Amino acid sequence: MRILHTMLRVGNLDRSLAFYTEVLGMKLLRQSDYPDGRFTLAFVGYQDESEAAVLELTHNWDTPSYDLGNGYGHIALEVPDAYKACEDIKARGGKVVREAGPMKHGTTVIAFVEDPDGYKIELIQAKGRVD
Repeated sequence: MRILHTMLRVGNLDRSLAFYTEVLGMKLLRQSDYPDGRFTLAFVGYQDESEAAVLELTHNWDTPSYDLGNGYGHIALEVPDAYKACEDIKARGGKVVREAGPMKHGTTVIAFVEDPDGYKIELIQAKGRVD
């Protein structure tokens, strides 16, 4: 077994696709409309679905926004340099909600960004990096 994808419901598909592809640098892997169900599925990721887990962005055409609830945590992405990633994300119009720095009670360098729907994405600096 392996993880295939994580699904997020998004209120505006174009806005979310722009964030995940233009701000975070993922690729749109595939997209399908389901007119009878009034929804669209778009799959984004850094690698092909056969090689890695991806995100499924589900856009229900008649639902402009969602409550995130208090059970959702975050998506984590490994980056070579969390400080540089934050700079790049801000330069591309992304929202950094926790600047890069050592995690509380630890030494791993992390940061958090937020997508257009308010989902948190943690950036974790790759281990072994010398600053």
